[in-house]
Amino acid sequence: MKLLRYGAKGQERPGLLDSNGAVRDLSAYVGDIDGTVLTREGRDRLRSIDVATLPEITDFERYGACVGSVGKFICIGLNYSDHAAESDMEVPPEPVVFMKATSAISGPNDPIIKPRGSTKLDWEVELAVVIGAHLAYADEAEAAAGIAGYCLCNDVSERAFQLERHGQWTKGKGCDSFGPLGPWLVTADEVSDADNLAMWLNVNGKRFQDGNSRTMIYKPTFLISYLSRFMSLQPGDIISTGTPAGVGLGQQPPVYLEVGDVVELGIDGLGTQRQVVVAAA
Repeated sequence: MKLLRYGAKGQERPGLLDSNGAVRDLSAYVGDIDGTVLTREGRDRLRSIDVATLPEITDFERYGACVGSVGKFICIGLNYSDHAAESDMEVPPEPVVFMKATSAISGPNDPIIKPRGSTKLDWEVELAVVIGAHLAYADEAEAAAGIAGYCLCNDVSERAFQLERHGQWTKGKGCDSFGPLGPWLVTADEVSDADNLAMWLNVNGKRFQDGNSRTMIYKPTFLISYLSRFMSLQPGDIISTGTPAGVGLGQQPPVYLEVGDVVELGIDGLGTQRQVVVAAA
């Protein structure tokens, strides 16, 4: 299944994408696409629905983030060796973990808001994993069974805030609009090999990132197991797994986003996103 949320910001409705690419409304069955319906039992109930009986939605304002009411938005840094090299940082002996504020979550085509004082606004195409079970001290088999699905994420970053303002990376990672998710969540049963997905990102039509999830250092099931040693994971939590080479910071000289720039990105089977950079109010 491809699960999604559509409608005006703050008024998103649950839906799914049918086999013909049409959006179907799920409001008669669930209140939202969130942790309450992303468990194995919840997904099984959704699969039992006759999709042909669902209303087809042909006119809607926007896709929202594909998961609502996210409890934790966890990110993994330097998880591709080529990205670590371009960032002039060593490959970490254990996963680098940081959190994005859930208020950073936005729809896949919503604007990227350039914060006040921003000078080094950057992009990162990433594969995000959506949790579908309560997991604590999980082994990798339990981790694999606890994946609800996968989605596309742009881990938008402000490098000056992240690297030059002291303290944790959180300052440069959690600004409003810095976590576009979607357009849809593809359930795990429809992703044959999450460790081999092509991923790309363009800025103003120029290809900057052209990678594949197979070059991840720490794979999704390992990451879930690892994280579950330090915090329990719940249905609806998001783990964004890192980015390949090609970010603005790694260009010679560096290239950063400015107001009016257009960012487009995608991962095979998980859809695409398009964002325009706008100035903070």
